[in-house]
Order: sequence, then C-alpha cells, then structure tokens
Amino acid sequence: MSERRRRTPNPGDDGQQPPGGGGRRGGGPEPDELRSDGVGRRRPAGVRETAQQPRMTRAEMRKAAQKKGKGGGRGGGAAASAAASADPGKKRFIDYPRFGKTGVRRWLPSWKQWLSGFLLVFGCFVGLVFYLYQTTKVPELNDLVQNQNTIYYWADNSEMTRKGQTNRQIVELNDISPNLQNAVIAAENKSFRTDSGIDPKGMLRAVWNMAKGGETQGASTITQQYVKNAYLSQEQTLSRKVKEFFITLKINQDKKKNEILTGYLNTSWFGRGANGAQAAAQAYYGVNAKDLDVCQSAMLAALLKGATYYDPTNPENKERAQGRWNWILDQMVDTKAITPEERAKCSTFPDPIPPKPSANMNGEISYLVDTANKYVTATDKTITQQMIDRGGLKIYTTFEKDKVDALKAAVDAVKAENLDPQKRPDNDTNIQFGSASIRPGDGAIVALYGGDGVENGHFGNNADATGVQVGSTFKPFVLATAMQTGVLTAKDDKGKPKRINADSRYLADDLSEIRKPDGSLVIGDDGKTYHQKNEEAGKRGYVSLRQAMQFSYNVPFVQLNQDVGGQNVADIAVQMGIRRDSLADPKTATFPLGTSTISPIRMATAYGTLAASGKESEPYSVTKVEVSGIERPGFGKKDSKVALEPAVADNVTDVLVNVAANGTGKKTKELGRPVAGKTGTTDENKSAWWVGYTPQLVTSVAMWREDPSKHERQSLKGTGGKQSIHGGDIPTDVFTRYMKAALANEKKMDFPNPQPVGSEVDSSGAPSTVSPTASPTATETPSAPPTTQSQEPQPPQPTPTCVPGVDCPGDHPSHSTSKTPNPGNSCLPLINCQTPPPTATDTPPPGGGNGNGNGNGGGHPGGGKPTPSTTGGGGLQGLPAGQ
Repeated sequence: MSERRRRTPNPGDDGQQPPGGGGRRGGGPEPDELRSDGVGRRRPAGVRETAQQPRMTRAEMRKAAQKKGKGGGRGGGAAASAAASADPGKKRFIDYPRFGKTGVRRWLPSWKQWLSGFLLVFGCFVGLVFYLYQTTKVPELNDLVQNQNTIYYWADNSEMTRKGQTNRQIVELNDISPNLQNAVIAAENKSFRTDSGIDPKGMLRAVWNMAKGGETQGASTITQQYVKNAYLSQEQTLSRKVKEFFITLKINQDKKKNEILTGYLNTSWFGRGANGAQAAAQAYYGVNAKDLDVCQSAMLAALLKGATYYDPTNPENKERAQGRWNWILDQMVDTKAITPEERAKCSTFPDPIPPKPSANMNGEISYLVDTANKYVTATDKTITQQMIDRGGLKIYTTFEKDKVDALKAAVDAVKAENLDPQKRPDNDTNIQFGSASIRPGDGAIVALYGGDGVENGHFGNNADATGVQVGSTFKPFVLATAMQTGVLTAKDDKGKPKRINADSRYLADDLSEIRKPDGSLVIGDDGKTYHQKNEEAGKRGYVSLRQAMQFSYNVPFVQLNQDVGGQNVADIAVQMGIRRDSLADPKTATFPLGTSTISPIRMATAYGTLAASGKESEPYSVTKVEVSGIERPGFGKKDSKVALEPAVADNVTDVLVNVAANGTGKKTKELGRPVAGKTGTTDENKSAWWVGYTPQLVTSVAMWREDPSKHERQSLKGTGGKQSIHGGDIPTDVFTRYMKAALANEKKMDFPNPQPVGSEVDSSGAPSTVSPTASPTATETPSAPPTTQSQEPQPPQPTPTCVPGVDCPGDHPSHSTSKTPNPGNSCLPLINCQTPPPTATDTPPPGGGNGNGNGNGGGHPGGGKPTPSTTGGGGLQGLPAGQ
C-alpha cells in the first residue's frame, strides 16, 4: 500500500501554513494522529507534518476512522466519514478490494471490473480458438487406410488368431449408388447439404453428459462422424471432442460436401468387418456399391446407427432392424429422395446373404473371439466393436487351447455315435450343443463350445445361448435357499424361518396338491386347485430332499419353493452368479423346475459357487488388453464375494455328489474321481442339461433342437432313435468325455466334508421318525432307480399302496396312523410344526407344480394350472459374454 501525504490547503504557496491554522482550514484544533507503533498521539498546534515524521498508510487511516467511529460518537462518525471520503492518494492498478467501501460491497467487483474481466477472458478464448484452428492439421484420406490387426492370444500367450481392417476398398462417389447416398443423408443428417458441419447443441449435450459421468453420445452431423471415423479414435472423451470440433471446422471450410460424403461413406463401419460402402455392399448383398437398390440402401444405412444392434443376421436384431429400415424409407420420402410410389415397392425386408467367414475364424475360434469381444466392450466402454475391427489391439484371453480342443472333440464324438441325420432327418437334424468350462473360485473361462462353426453356417454362440430353459438343474438353488434362509413354515428360537437340512422329508406323490406357507392351496389360472406332476405316475410317499434330488422328483421341490418363497430363491440364485434378467417369474408355481432361460456360461458360474464353498467369482474371458501398445486397466480376475455360507454350499455339494454317484448322473462314474452335479430336462423334452463339477473345474452342457430358419425350439423326442433325451444321457456323456481329457494331468481331489447345517424340518403330514437321520421307510424311494428309460430315471413304486396318515384305510381325524394320540401339540401345521401331528385331517398332501420329468409337465387333468411364467432371454443379457 502507498502512503498518503497530507496536502496543504493551498498548493500554490511555498509550504507555509496560515498563522494559527495548524494546517487545517479555519484554524481549528488538530485531529488525533497515530504514532508508528499505532498508539494515538496529538500533534502540537502549529507543528506541521514533515517528511521525517511518520505518515499513516491507507490501512492505518481506515483503522483510525473505525476507532473514532466506535468511540467518538457523533464526532467519531464524522471523522470516519471524512477518512472514508479522503483522497486515496496514489491509486493502485486494480482497486481490489475496493477502497472506500465497507462490508460486502468492499469485495464485490464494480461493473467496470466485471466488464474488463469478461473482455479479457473472451479475448483469451478467441485467441486460443484461433491458435488451435491454425495449428490443426488434417491428414490425407489415403494415409488413413492402414491394415492393422487385432490379435487374440491363448491363456499361455501363444497367438490364437487375428482379425483387422482388411475389408475396405476406397471408391469414388460416382461408384456409390445415389440410393445409398440419399438413404444415409435421410437417416443421419437431413441438413447435410446446407449446414456448417457442426451441431452445437449436440456437442454441448455430449460434453455435458461426459462431464457428469452419464452415457456418452456420438457426433450428430455427417461431417462430425466423418472426422471421428477418419481422423480420431472412437473413445468418447472431452479432449477428443475438442479435436473433433476444430477438425470439423477445417474440413467444412476446405472440402466440398461431395468430398465429405465420399470420405464418410468410405470410412464408416457397417459390421461384418466391413469398413466403407463398397465392402458393406459385398458383405451383405454380394454386389458392388453402385448397384444397390433403394431397399438394400435403406438397410445398410440402418447399420450406421450401430451394426451390433441392427445387423438382421442376429435373430435378436431382426425386429429392431426392420423398424429402423421402415423409418429410413419414410425419411427418404420426407426429403424427396424417393417418391411414395418408390417407397411402396419396398414392402419386403431385404434379408442379407449369409456372412462369409474368414478361414482364421473356423471351428470354435469365432465363438471364443465373440465371447472375448463382448467382455472387452462391456468392461471398457471406450472400446467399441468398430474399434476392434479397425485393428491395433492385443487381447489376451483365458482360453486354454487343449481344453477347447478336448471339449469340441467330446461333442463331435457323442454326435457321431448318436446322431444320424440321413437315417432320421426328422429327429437328428438341427441338434444344438452349448457348453462352458470355468475354474471355480477364480472365474476364468478355460473352454467353450459355441456350435458347429461359422464355416458350417452356425453363427450364434451357443455358450451364450438365449431362450433355453434349464430344467431341474435349477433345483439346487431351491435347496440352497432352504438351508441358507430357512422355510417360512417353521420358526427357530429367534422367531426367524427355520433352516433345514437334506434329511428333511417332503411328499413325492405324483399329482399332489401344493400349499402356500399359510396352509392354503395353490390355485391355478383356471381357478382350480393346482396339482404337480412327476415324470412318472405313482405314490412314493415322503422322501428326504437328498433322495428327491437324487431321482429328480418335481413335487418336493415345488412345495419347498413355496415354503421358502420364490423371491428368496431368485435372490440366492443371483448371489450365486445368475443374471436376474434371465430368471422367469418367481411367483409362478413352476419356477423351481427351471423355466428360466440361463446361458451355459452362467450355469457353470453358479455351480462354481458351490464348488468353491460358497464364494462366487464373476466369470471373465480376458486377462489383458493393449490398445496401440498401452495396457488398459480393469481386466482380469475380480475379487470373489461370499454368496453362501460354506456349510450350506458344501452340504448342497454333498447332495449333488449323491446324484452323480447313485442318481440321474451315474454316467459320471466313468470319470474315476469325485463328481457333483445335476441333470435337467424341460417340458416337452425341448432341452436336456448336465451341470457338474470337481473341485478344480465346473462344466455345463446343454442340448436342444432348434429350427435355424424360424429360431423355434423343437422337441428332442426321437433324437438318436430314443423315445426321449434326458440330462443323464447325452449331455452327461459329453461332460464325462471332456473332463477325462481336461483333468488328465490334475490330481484327484475330494470335496470338503460338509459341516452340519440346519435341522430336519419335515413337510406337514410326514410320519414320525425315531431320529432326524432315520433311514428311509417303506414309503420312501428304494435305493436303486428303475431300468426303464425316461427323461429323468425314476425308482419303481414302493410296495405299500398307501401312505400312513395320508390315504391308508382306517385313518380317522381323531387318531394317528399308529393309533397313538399326540396330545399337547400346539403348533400350526404348515406354519410352525417341525413334526406335525399325524392325524388324517392334519396331513394335506403338499405337492404341486406344472412339470413332467425335470422341467414342466401338465397339471392334473381338470386341476388348476399355474399362471404361465414369463421366461426371459438367457445368456448374459447385455453384459459381457464371458462374464
């Protein structure tokens, strides 16, 4: 701060003060002054200020004014006013904080300061824009066509295959059909011929979304898209948007519209590895770009919005592609590119020709690449399929070549031994297999079987299949829920649902009624009592859940699902690794019978949670990705999370070991090591499953029949000359052959000994037992399954023709089956009775559902049917394949 000198009243004199004036007008008394140490003093009258005397700074003047304002009363206020209005002397370049202002106003800039600041910032911005514009260079189009490859590696880092930007041919605009030119303009940028090449609103919207972490958006105009395709990376970042803006300005100034359109059509990605209009015309219709008609042009223009979502080759995209195709044709009429009469000629969607696979994508390679690509694009949102196709990436996968080869060899061998399309064309054609093999506790996908190969016209990835119901392979999720969360029909000491164990007994009689936790009957959608069906008719009485799983009875698990709550089962399944959007409606009676459509990858993941003693590991197929030599973060193994208590997972595994050793999965004995797993067969025999595991490896195998032209599931009945196909047949055979080879060099390992969990909580009506672990009674299943063939082998009917306490002659409401009264019982049947009173009136048969075999069968004739479940799509449902 500068010091302030007192000025004489008359600047024109020689510095002399008027007599008696003391330097003040009127000769009044001198005001108080401050010494250099801040203590007030009074200058003697007649003594004027000199250069040697201390002078007050502006800050000292303000303090003095404030002091006088506080203690001087009216006089002090006048002094403060005088100090505030005094001449500040030498002014600063920027008067801030503002002199002479008090309070908030002292810190508020004046309008001049505001204006000056705005002009300064605006000038800097204009200068920066001018500098960036002048220094931005636009490369030549031909310099952009570089044949790079994206390289894929096996788990041992040896090269698997490579694909890249080789399908491109630069052509002139007159070699591209005007139909395609007009379709692209109508779809992407109607004002292309007249606009400045910039869409300010679109860019601001995109920048705002990126700044707040929202979903990114692409460029709006054809010029901006051309710049992004030709000169920049595909990542959606703020720096790339700035570069895009300046390059677009230059392109629009330096190039004509036809030049821009030529560049855009030669650099755009159309899917199928096709970059540019000429490559796309050949890939989709087998013609040159100049020969495309209006209908074909509209279809190709639709792909520019995203070939991954609009390529009609994928059945899931067909409806979406047709909708956009129709919309583009309407836009072409709106822009006067075609007449309504020409539009009317496009009444049938122009289906493209089948893709032409490259030789390095044959066999299972295309499905492995597809799985890895989906995982990469889902894990790193800045990497797009277009970016992968353009090349320059190195993708290191989890796939082990020897295991991939072993899985394919197992499928091929089983198909050769069982299927004969020439002999049985109506039964052995269109048979599909899908399989996934994962390391439990880690999540690494080591092998996949996705189909017969693209060279044989099979382009879908069966390992990530959608729409294939899983059947009884879903039942372990119901048992795990009962052990983890308990049944709503009984309470523990704390009043919570009572957790049960595998010795708990449930009624297994065919066509049994199903009851809700409150004891009321489940009613079908026809308003009648619902009855659940087993694969085979007959009364088997009350069996343990271990035996019910062993022979895959439907009735016990449909009732157990009611007792634990379908929503609880769904939640546990999700915790174990199932995608929620692949689950059927948990409120339906048939939910526990596997009406959900879950991919082989996700079924292997969920069973891997059991193999890892309750730890769920997200599946992954890529360990590392390099883009232009720089590694991207976020790939590789994820941290496991606890989905089930170890005791629960190990007890379910123990039950599934019994299934493999003594039940529907006995073919796995040939493996010669401990195996756990479960078979599954669905309604009308439309699919068959085996999902099994050892401590080191879990593998799911699905089999179904599908008409490729209609994408409709067909029954497997008659396949291989057999009356029906069940999970314990061909799928288990594939599993066993593969696991023999995959585990040939790994030591045999036992599963953990399960710790006790829960207690025996029998369903209402079960006869009394001596101990919770009593051996099966005559009313339970025998030790050996039947020799007759069925979807899921069932044991023969027991000798007794009635169940004590249920339907034996002589039962009376007031007497138990043993004629021994049960006084003092105060529990409510089906609510909180661990061992219900064995009276005839207290033993309604708990059963129900809508399933035959291990899937969904019909209900009792005349009985109610459940509300049809809504089956969602299977697979990963928009998440990364391989996850």
